[in-house]
Amino acid sequence: MNVLTADLRTIFHMPQTELSSQALDFVAAIEPGFLYRHSLRSYLFARELAGQQELRPGADYDDETLFLSCLLHDVGLCETGNGNQRFEVDGADLAARFLKEHSVDEERISVVWDAVALHTSDGIAHRKGPVAALTQAGAALDVLGRDSAQLPSDFAERVHAAFPREDLAYAITDAILTQATDNPAKASPLSFPGQVLRRHLPAGELPDWQDLIMQSAWGDQPITRA
Repeated sequence: MNVLTADLRTIFHMPQTELSSQALDFVAAIEPGFLYRHSLRSYLFARELAGQQELRPGADYDDETLFLSCLLHDVGLCETGNGNQRFEVDGADLAARFLKEHSVDEERISVVWDAVALHTSDGIAHRKGPVAALTQAGAALDVLGRDSAQLPSDFAERVHAAFPREDLAYAITDAILTQATDNPAKASPLSFPGQVLRRHLPAGELPDWQDLIMQSAWGDQPITRA
């Protein structure tokens, strides 16, 4: 069920286009409520961070594209988007298919794909344009509170009152773990899902970087430093 009423869309000045409405219905139908609400909060936080950076919608970034990117950024964690790749890439592929089915041009699809695929990639997303950078920033703010001090006074409280958190950080961790446990191919050792999974496995079961070096076929040895 779509938890976003017309009043809330107006109160928070969200896009009112036909495409944005279709995307809302799509995500509300396939995602659990905690994930859907996270996606909405991520957009609201991303847009506020854009304002703090003096980025203007329509001039420095496209607001509807940012909305779509934030709304679709975790569809890889629901059953509809669950494939054999890390959830960020599965989600990016599903987002691209949805947009293509709704006649969105390839350039915008590419922007959304990058934003979704890179939303857990520190040090990369911010180099892929404002939409990717803001999508990551909004999602990170909602999950971890990163840069929350930049939000206007009482803004986070209003957002959380409209879209309750439901212990989001732990709920999303459980969703990643469920996928990774069922299909280890979705959590390679050097990926973000792999990092999440490693903490919940016996020590050494999922190799870290040092383990991978020691298991290398080339037999490299540690360098002795004077």
